[in-house]
Amino acid sequence: MPKRSSKPKRPRDANLLAKQIVDLSTGEAEEQDPDKGKDPAAVALGRKGGLVGGKARAEKLSKKKRVEIAKKAAKARWEKS
Repeated sequence: MPKRSSKPKRPRDANLLAKQIVDLSTGEAEEQDPDKGKDPAAVALGRKGGLVGGKARAEKLSKKKRVEIAKKAAKARWEKS
């Protein structure tokens, strides 16, 4: 199954990463555009939906349900540490 990443991955190896950073800063290489080859209208529509979604969901939920979700999230964060 293909990876569904919106950004190109950087090398994990520290030496390769350092070389890539130097190449980008000196202009020997260019940063890859993650939207290259995509339909600009589809990209804009997807971004628009993403910006609206969280706010619309928050408005739809009742205060009690939002508090419940927030408590569950805080509990999950505190259990990690």
